Order: sequence, then C-alpha cells, then structure tokens
Amino acid sequence: MNLDAQARSRLLALARDSIGHGLATSLPIPVRGEDWPDALWVKRATFVTLTRGGRLRGCRGRIDAVQPLPQDVAVSAVETALDDPRFPPVTAAELPELGIAISILTPAEQVEVADMDALKASLRPHQDGLFVVAGSHRATFLPKVWEQLPDPADFIAALWEKAGLPPDAWPRGIRLERYAAIDFAEA
Repeated sequence: MNLDAQARSRLLALARDSIGHGLATSLPIPVRGEDWPDALWVKRATFVTLTRGGRLRGCRGRIDAVQPLPQDVAVSAVETALDDPRFPPVTAAELPELGIAISILTPAEQVEVADMDALKASLRPHQDGLFVVAGSHRATFLPKVWEQLPDPADFIAALWEKAGLPPDAWPRGIRLERYAAIDFAEA
C-alpha cells in the first residue's frame, strides 16, 4: 500500500478526532466510505500508538484485517486511548499533549519453525512484527519495537515475557505469525 503525505496526514487527523469523540462518547468517530478514496477503503489491520513526553501512553490494534482502513484507525485510536490495560484512560486535558503514530500491517504469515534457535534465525530485524499464541498466552510486537530491542534473542525474550510465557519456553501447539508495517507519526 502506497500512502502519500496527504493520506497519512488525513489518517492521523482521523485518529486524533476519533480519540476526542471517544473521550465524549466512549465510541470511535463514525467513518463513512463515501468520504474516503477507494484506494484507502480497503480492509487493513492497524495499531495506534500514543506517546506523551516521548514515553509510551498506549498502543492497541489488531493483527487481522476486519474492516476498512479508516474505520480500523478510528477504532484502534479509541481503544488505545481508553482501553489499554497498562495505562489509565487518556483524559481530555492530555489530548493536546499526545503524539500519535499509526502502523498499518501487512497480512500476517505463519512462521514455521521447530524451536527457539530456528525462530531467532528466521527473524528479519527491523522488518518483522511477530505475533505469538500459545494456549491462552498471546502477544505481539510491532516491527518498530526492534528500535528498542535490536537483538533477536532480546526481542523474543521480551515478547515471551509480554505473553506471560516462561523464558525459552517452546509450548506444544505454539503459533507464530510475522507481518510488516507501514509506520508514520505526527511531525
């Protein structure tokens, strides 16, 4: 998907407007297909990341594309602001101070590996996002997490910790998916 500066700016404005709407109503802002070009009205999975003072303030989204891109951005933005369990809900007073970033995910693909060493070897740092599911344990890291964890062993260890899995565990029936992302943020 190729997004020009205008499309990126419009999606970022939509995220901010949806958060404002969500603060008042607890719902994402309504998004209509006729208000968006056909090139953007395609099903895509997104994550919205909020920062305040350069620190993470929330990040939510989905791996699977279930709705058109603008609708998914609107929903992810409100979920991030109001429903990230790691943080209290965003307040209206914080909204002007928030930085907003959007990640648009490519379709996920299965990672077929037999063990931890094979997984480490198969990852493409700074390209791959990774989603792990093992029973009731699940977590994902977007590709931009490589900026903080550039070593594959550290990336996986932190993802396992986020999922609540023991370090170096390789549970029976583990499912792994990789994806890439188009990332952009407010200037």
